[in-house]
Amino acid sequence: MSLDKEIFDGKTLSDLFSEIHTNSSSTRAQVKALIGELKPLIENIGDATLIVPMIKEYMEIGVKNDEALIKLATIVQRIESAAAKGEGGDLFDFESLQDLLEESEDINQEVDNKEEGEEDGV
Repeated sequence: MSLDKEIFDGKTLSDLFSEIHTNSSSTRAQVKALIGELKPLIENIGDATLIVPMIKEYMEIGVKNDEALIKLATIVQRIESAAAKGEGGDLFDFESLQDLLEESEDINQEVDNKEEGEEDGV
């Protein structure tokens, strides 16, 4: 399978793998920075019970986004493998791809809502 084959809208499988890596690295850096900024604000157990769940949510969003991209890469690899074997497209369920794309949009919307909430002071 060629990593330079376009899978959609100018995006290659290589680009997708790169995005997965970049997102993972970026999320890790953002969470570290967030923890660094919030650490001085934790003065007692009550503060920790408010701040730690927020950090957990950010980490979960990053993981969900990475999982969606990895699932997409897996689907593309299955399509390529089936095509290389000369098998028909009947092995691929396009509903899975649609569900995955919808899940990705939901995750992106959740991230946007969280960022807007932070800007509003929530």
